[in-house]
Amino acid sequence: MSVPGGFAVPELLARHVASQPERRDWLARLPGFVAEIAERWSLEVGEPFQPGGQTAWVAPALAASGERLALKIGWVHPEAMREADGLRFWAGNGAVRLHAADQRGDTAALLLERCEPGTQLACLPEPDQDPVLCGILRRLWREPAAGHQFPTLAAMCGQWADEFEAVDEALPLALDPGLVRTGLELFRLLPDSADRQVLLATDLHAQNVLAALREPWLAIDPKPHVGDPCYDVLQHLINCERLVADPVILARRLSAALELDAQRLHLWLFARCVLAVREQPALAAVAVRLAP
Repeated sequence: MSVPGGFAVPELLARHVASQPERRDWLARLPGFVAEIAERWSLEVGEPFQPGGQTAWVAPALAASGERLALKIGWVHPEAMREADGLRFWAGNGAVRLHAADQRGDTAALLLERCEPGTQLACLPEPDQDPVLCGILRRLWREPAAGHQFPTLAAMCGQWADEFEAVDEALPLALDPGLVRTGLELFRLLPDSADRQVLLATDLHAQNVLAALREPWLAIDPKPHVGDPCYDVLQHLINCERLVADPVILARRLSAALELDAQRLHLWLFARCVLAVREQPALAAVAVRLAP
């Protein structure tokens, strides 16, 4: 893994690429792509934000007009395939504004509104995060026009369930096999039984909400899919330390704040905990408490 001298790679991106050998060629090509985009869009690009994210290189950029922006360059992956389209759809309503987008093969570039001061919502106590997340979600949940090209939540959930089952079954899980089967079945079935189909961020949590000047808080890094709004609460929930103490009460509180079906969110949260248990073993106890 090598990049030209003097080209800074954020910590988390470097660590992720080191564990993904197939991405090393992409990282080697990244400096050239950054230089090409900066010239084409007439940008002065600074050092990348640290520690950054795992799949993209993001840095402050100054436009020829003097506007302070952010340049995001990442490799194309299925979940984020329609990020630019989602940002265009929301047009700054709860999320950062998109100024330009370009894709070349396996690499996508986005020129974005810069969030300043850029403090993560995760810096606030968890209970104070809830109303901010809920307020943003209510603004994002709009039905896209007929003929839209956004992928469906059902397709994503089906793929995730297939990938979960494809992992070596000899690997131990801290859950009863019957609960795992129930969770996988729900994860596949719930998307198609929703009575609303709206555009979802699917990865909205406190680290993906930043303090900004145009509005107090803005969402970043969406992975747009169309589906059940109940799903969009899950990433925040499974990131909450409070979840282990009382998942039923926490899920009920957020469902009330968002006017969602409490039992439906309960089932979604159970299924999502099952799918995440390999990466977050503590969620096994949550899944047991939520089991239908």
